[in-house]
Amino acid sequence: MSRIRIEPATAANAAECASILRTTRKHSLPYLPDLHTAEEDVRFLSDRVLADDRVLAALDEAGKVVGFIAFGRGWVNHLYVLPGFQRLGIGRRLLEEAKRQCSGLKLWTFERNTGALRFYESQGFSVVKRTEGTENEEKEPDLLLQWGR
Repeated sequence: MSRIRIEPATAANAAECASILRTTRKHSLPYLPDLHTAEEDVRFLSDRVLADDRVLAALDEAGKVVGFIAFGRGWVNHLYVLPGFQRLGIGRRLLEEAKRQCSGLKLWTFERNTGALRFYESQGFSVVKRTEGTENEEKEPDLLLQWGR
C-alpha cells in the first residue's frame, strides 16, 4: 500500500479519526454496546487523545484519513483502520512506527476480537493477562498484550 502515507494527526483530523473509530468498532465489534455519541467521540479524540498521545494518521491519495494509531508512555491506546482498507498492511505500518519509537508496548484488546488478537500476535505481542472485563466500560472480557525488544 505504497500510496498510503503516514503522518502526524492534527486537531483537524479529530472528526475523521472519531468516524473511523465508530465505523471500525461497529464493523469488527458488533457485539459491543454503543456507549458514546459521535459528538462525544470527536470531543474525546480532540480533547484527550490528540492532547495526550502521539497520533499518526494513514492517509489515502486524496488525503482522507483511513486509519490511525494513538500511543504514548509505552501503550497503544487506539489502532483503527477502516474496514475497506484492512488487510492491506496499513495497521502493520502504523504499529511499526510506534514500535520504532518505543522499546516496549502494551495494549488491551477484547477477548472476542480474534482478528485483532491474531494481528497483534503476528506483530510479536503476547498475552500477559486476561480479565473478565470488570474494569472496562463495555464489561467485556479482555486481554492485555505486550511487546518488547
